[in-house]
Amino acid sequence: MSSAAHTSPKTSQDLLLSLAGITKKFGPLIANDAIDLTVHRGEIVALLGENGAGKTTLMNILFGHYIADEGTVSVANQNGELELLEPGAPQAALDAGIGMVHQHFTLAENLTGLDNIILGTEPIFRLRRDRTKARAKLNDLMARSGLSVDLDQPVHKLTVGEKQRVEILKALYRDARLLVLDEPTAVLTPQEAESMFATLRKLAASGLSVIIIAHKLAEVLAVSHRIAVLRGGKKVGEMTTSDADHRSIAELMVGHEVPVSRRTARAPGNPVISLIDVTIDRGDSRRSLHGVNITAHEGEILGIAGVSGNGQAALAQLIAGLDKPDFGTVEIFGKKITKFDAHQFAQNGIARIPEDRHHDGMVGSMTVAENIAIEDVRSPEYQKLGFLDFDAIRKRAEHAITDYDVRCPGPDAPARLLSGGNIQKLILARVLEKSPKLILANQPSRGLDVGAQSEVHRRLLEARQAGAAVILISEDLDELLTISDQIAVIHAGHITSSMATETIDRSELGLMMAGQKKHAHADTTKNAGETA
Repeated sequence: MSSAAHTSPKTSQDLLLSLAGITKKFGPLIANDAIDLTVHRGEIVALLGENGAGKTTLMNILFGHYIADEGTVSVANQNGELELLEPGAPQAALDAGIGMVHQHFTLAENLTGLDNIILGTEPIFRLRRDRTKARAKLNDLMARSGLSVDLDQPVHKLTVGEKQRVEILKALYRDARLLVLDEPTAVLTPQEAESMFATLRKLAASGLSVIIIAHKLAEVLAVSHRIAVLRGGKKVGEMTTSDADHRSIAELMVGHEVPVSRRTARAPGNPVISLIDVTIDRGDSRRSLHGVNITAHEGEILGIAGVSGNGQAALAQLIAGLDKPDFGTVEIFGKKITKFDAHQFAQNGIARIPEDRHHDGMVGSMTVAENIAIEDVRSPEYQKLGFLDFDAIRKRAEHAITDYDVRCPGPDAPARLLSGGNIQKLILARVLEKSPKLILANQPSRGLDVGAQSEVHRRLLEARQAGAAVILISEDLDELLTISDQIAVIHAGHITSSMATETIDRSELGLMMAGQKKHAHADTTKNAGETA
């Protein structure tokens, strides 16, 4: 990336957005504390911070979903003069040219791209829609931005990258002058991510302003002009991207140096779980597997790379004992499994870190202590004369809170009060304290800040070093290339044979994830640079 890519407009005439003294409290919690933030025309600003730092609250105030207790939001009018934005009015934000693309797309899958884009821009009671003008405007937008997509395809037939283009076009169609992107590369292949960056650079060069909320620091450094960092509800730093590096940003985000976890050499042990010609047919690629052959060994992390919705859910359900194959064989420690039962799998040393930590990983209305013990309530150590021993449950929770640095009011606090990173620590404590033989880690660091990600990786590597087999299902190539010993790629329910991480070329791995290449070629020199 040339230094010119980080050149940012700075004149007062170019000022588009000004957030001044934004403060927002939820009871005793100060979510935003006197935050100032500006964005200029044609500028890409990265908004970074730990989970719970206040980024989402700030953007919700910008969009009118929340009303600030103190402070103002001002947007430049067509004459370049700043005008106060009406608080608590999402339509006012839209009318001012502010658009947002959420991490989880808000598209109607059964409608075409064109229908999704124009939805809500026409009167409800219009008898017939004039799509000619809409199509002409969109064709012009696509030509100028490079956001090419088949507008007549139903959204469910589009790739993830194409769906994101539809979301961006939807905002541009409404004449957005400022685009807010929440974790824009979370579900993209490397090629799709680079294509999106090229689009953003082109849009910024034409005058569009962009705010990126992100966790992947390498991407922030590649595409942004300026970086603002929040911590504990306050803005703790701001810098031009050309003056920043990975370490300085990470330290600013968490308040201390972030350790980097790395694999150490370790010979894999015996096979723990083997899938042999396994097929699960549930009628769609999200929930199906086709002739899968993979093996995870003791002391090894087997990474499963893939774009979301290509069979990862079916694989996770099977390994957890929540589903059974239609054809093929599953062996655990060399023994063929005939009964698929989640409780029995757990009792046999198979632990899982679920993809959806809020929905599948904990019960929000239960306490931290109850959530840590929830899978072991039948264990004798938590029983006394046939009743639950709440003192024993509480003591275990106190140890887990200390050992795993779960930041919460205490073991009796409702789990719903915890941030995403602390919920993940709670799940890690529950899973790893029992020294499992096999750990299914499904998107374990998704949505976590750099500090929480580092802790997850450290814990998984410790379990590997202690002899556990780990199956890591992830859409984050940096994560996979950093801690996996072997990587296999899943696409449309098919899984490649595993490849030693040191032999994998990152770009070819991306092509395999997109289904455009069946085998990766060894390129140890390039990979060494990617994972360093």
